[in-house]
Amino acid sequence: MLAENFLHARGHRPHPSEVQSWERSLPVLANTLVEAGLGDVEMMIEYALPLTSKRADVVLAGVHPATGEPSYVVVELKQWSKAYQEENDPRLCRIEAYADPVLNPIEQVRAYCDYLVSFNGAVAQAPDSVTGVAYLHNAKDSAVRWLREVPEDVHGRLFTQDQRSSFQDYLRSRLAPKSGAEAAEILLNAKVRPSKQLMKVAAEEVRNREQFVLLDEQKVAYELVMSAVRKAKQANHKQVIVVTGGPGSGKSVIALSLLGELYRHGVAALHATGSSSFTQTMRKIAGARKTEVKKLFMYFNSFMEAEPNDLDVLICDEAHRIRLTSANRYTKAALRTGRPQVAELIDAARVPVFLLDQHQVVRPGEMGTVEQIRQAAAAQGLDCTVVPLDSQFRCGGSDAYLHWVTSLLGLAGDGPVVWEPDDKVQLLTVDSPQELEDFLTARKAEGYGARMAAGYCWKWTTNITSEMTELPADVVIGDWARPWNVPGDRSLFGLPPRALWATEEAGFGQVGCVYTAQGFEYDWSGVIIGPDLVWRTDRWVVDRAASKDPIFTKATTDEDIDRLIRNTYKVLLTRGMIGTVVHSTDPETREKLRELIPPARV
Repeated sequence: MLAENFLHARGHRPHPSEVQSWERSLPVLANTLVEAGLGDVEMMIEYALPLTSKRADVVLAGVHPATGEPSYVVVELKQWSKAYQEENDPRLCRIEAYADPVLNPIEQVRAYCDYLVSFNGAVAQAPDSVTGVAYLHNAKDSAVRWLREVPEDVHGRLFTQDQRSSFQDYLRSRLAPKSGAEAAEILLNAKVRPSKQLMKVAAEEVRNREQFVLLDEQKVAYELVMSAVRKAKQANHKQVIVVTGGPGSGKSVIALSLLGELYRHGVAALHATGSSSFTQTMRKIAGARKTEVKKLFMYFNSFMEAEPNDLDVLICDEAHRIRLTSANRYTKAALRTGRPQVAELIDAARVPVFLLDQHQVVRPGEMGTVEQIRQAAAAQGLDCTVVPLDSQFRCGGSDAYLHWVTSLLGLAGDGPVVWEPDDKVQLLTVDSPQELEDFLTARKAEGYGARMAAGYCWKWTTNITSEMTELPADVVIGDWARPWNVPGDRSLFGLPPRALWATEEAGFGQVGCVYTAQGFEYDWSGVIIGPDLVWRTDRWVVDRAASKDPIFTKATTDEDIDRLIRNTYKVLLTRGMIGTVVHSTDPETREKLRELIPPARV
């Protein structure tokens, strides 16, 4: 029954290891509650944290015995019998079942509590109503005692097998022997507080303090980098770290958290990307009041002349955009050595960190993959640690939606399937671009952010002359016409430059492309699928002739263009935090979308 409910809620079946974990751990917790006289407390199993695909094992909901108010205990269940410390860093540990280090369960449950308080309206005003425990019900205290080298507090504490009685006493101190049904309903029905969108908190994150709560493997990645920095300071040690994950998995959040922490402690660190839009936005927002902060944000091709290990840390965000070399037509002849860009980036710092999603490669020549970075590290005799991020925070944290997108585009799965609405993200289709724009305009009137973007299927007027009074309406679909976003790095006609299209309010009304949308997020995303990707009978057909992207040349193979265009639409379809509305310019494709997606209503 639990597995079937999981399938309905998540859109995929649970992994056999999860089912095994339920069978071994949940009865132990249930018996512990019953023996403590707390059999009426509600157990919310696999509780989904707001706006993310992450889940807490159990949230116990009940009534506080002293105040009579709702009370919640987040429980992280571990079947571990032993755990080993990770090189004198108590925040990480190793267990025999995994080759890589994992997060100390005290840290794990503490982050869950912090995140819940940050994003669930029911407990945001009463943070004391939430506590967290890790229950290692198979472990003797002597085998895991060192885990408590991490300070315990109300959001994170540890109980073991031989502390069962103490655990029951603790539960009785937080939960009365009364029904917890009402408290559970309050938590489940609470309004989700708005997501802390990346760019809106970047300034505070870098300059002052941590704004983001890192969960599980995000925290592991963060701690691995910080550990590598400490090793580099203590000895002549160099290590390459790769963090890989899909859209919204938190790669840039980790990057900013690291940069903020390193910056505050005087560690020589820089942030680099291959994206003009992302870098310019970070410079504008994070460096708004402190100009030296702007200098922290660089480009991948900025390190051609860097001295080896001149930096302590180089954070390479959106590393899937690494190119073969840094040279371009403006590069001085003396620097045209043909040296791989990835080698330059590795050389530049004692701890080079690469954050990437291989399925977001959208331009010919982009080649940032895990394997290429591994090979470049091995060529220098360096260790390369890879940390995969399995969760995601974009698209309302809906794993089901990301699976649907990759299946739709033939990037994974068995092909397109009907979208089954979940409670995390909305997906809708419209029959015209005007309907799409009207729908987004209505959402903006409700206070949400919105943008519309399209495949690169219309010529883009980049030569804006002094005689013009507005941007040319290049994107023409029937009697509907709108301009692309501003083509340059300066504001025109009161509209933001291309780098700020996704983040400035005046960006609404222009059509963005993959190069201005990639790396960003907004509440509502409107996506126009152009004639470069059409549905014919039972399959997608990519028409390279329909693409107006000047980056595609005769030398770009059909196979590469097919992959890049599908990746383009994956990027565009995964920008929305709350929902996405889709339109295709092709009648047969619109019909297919109507079969798969419910229609939108303004």
